[in-house]
Amino acid sequence: MSGSSERVVFVHGRPGDESWLTGGTIARLHGDDSPSLVIFETDVADSHVVDAALADLGAREWRMLPAGGPDSDARAEALADAIAYQWATVVVVGDVSDDLRETVTGIAHSAGLPVFLTRRVSDAAQGRLVAIDVSDQLPQKLLALTRYPERWGVADHTMTPTEGSALTVTGTEAYSRLDAPRPGHTPGRPQTLLSRALAVAGGVVAGGAFGVLGTLAHQSTVHVGTMVVPLGLILALVAVTALLVGLRLVLGGRTVVLFCATGLLVTIFLLSLRGQGGSVLVPAGLTGTLWTVVPALVATFVLAWPRIPARK
Repeated sequence: MSGSSERVVFVHGRPGDESWLTGGTIARLHGDDSPSLVIFETDVADSHVVDAALADLGAREWRMLPAGGPDSDARAEALADAIAYQWATVVVVGDVSDDLRETVTGIAHSAGLPVFLTRRVSDAAQGRLVAIDVSDQLPQKLLALTRYPERWGVADHTMTPTEGSALTVTGTEAYSRLDAPRPGHTPGRPQTLLSRALAVAGGVVAGGAFGVLGTLAHQSTVHVGTMVVPLGLILALVAVTALLVGLRLVLGGRTVVLFCATGLLVTIFLLSLRGQGGSVLVPAGLTGTLWTVVPALVATFVLAWPRIPARK
């Protein structure tokens, strides 16, 4: 909800759920120019009602899943096509059947997308929730709810279902998140020994390449007035830090980072030795000392940093 152009697919059981469970969120997204697509599990009896309700929320696009069981190939293909069509970054699942919820979650996670399940604010005691403030969008939500008089009556900030007790329409909508797998990982398809070996080899090569380039460049300086700025050393250290931190953030594990750091440090050590002709690529001095010590400290810090646990 930070205005980062999220593209959300909402999956709901029946018309009206989109307004009651996620109406404020849909309106807020469209107010931030973040498009959304609503998908319904059951048949839509009156498409004009849905059009009017979504128009109240600022949305227009919706689809209905094809007939068939929740596990049918046609429904799974329709969901996958909708997510691809929307270029979705997030999938939100409302009050749908258990089988359909599992199907949607599996498809979204296979695409590397996070899934949010709609929850009541009162469920916060049962687990961590993501709460969205939709106070500014509350009039739009109330107006959209009035489009479904056969399901409930709306008076002021109270909604009374045709079968059930009155409920207060608040300015908060809550969700629980199901984290997507890490990038590059497909559920049910563990990495093979070959892919791991290639990743390790790539890490060693990358570390060695950065070690060579950094060693050649770390003595370069520029003069700024009377000051001598070790520009080569600064750029070399920034590049090495970005390499190791980036690998750790993207891959999560330590194996590839360890071999990359090993290739980097071994390369720096070998190039710092005196050559047969007496030449030295890493001469003694503060600059040479920093180039040999700082990468080792960065590697130690990156490898020692604890893994951030995934939410249950």
